[in-house]
Amino acid sequence: MRNKLIDKAIGMVGSQQKLAEICNVKQPSVWAWLHGKKKPSATSAKRIELATNGAIQANKLRPDLHEIFGEV
Repeated sequence: MRNKLIDKAIGMVGSQQKLAEICNVKQPSVWAWLHGKKKPSATSAKRIELATNGAIQANKLRPDLHEIFGEV
């Protein structure tokens, strides 16, 4: 199942490759996020939030982070 938030982020930045560059990962990682195979790291989630000007919030990508770090 496609991750709608990652799909939206890809659309906002232009491509999987561009999102990968923003997050300092390789494009296959973005593909894995998109298809629910992996979750973005906390750092990547925050970079996505910044790249989308807050349209996609890190805590929506990784709701489990609240349990680990408190308010993100």
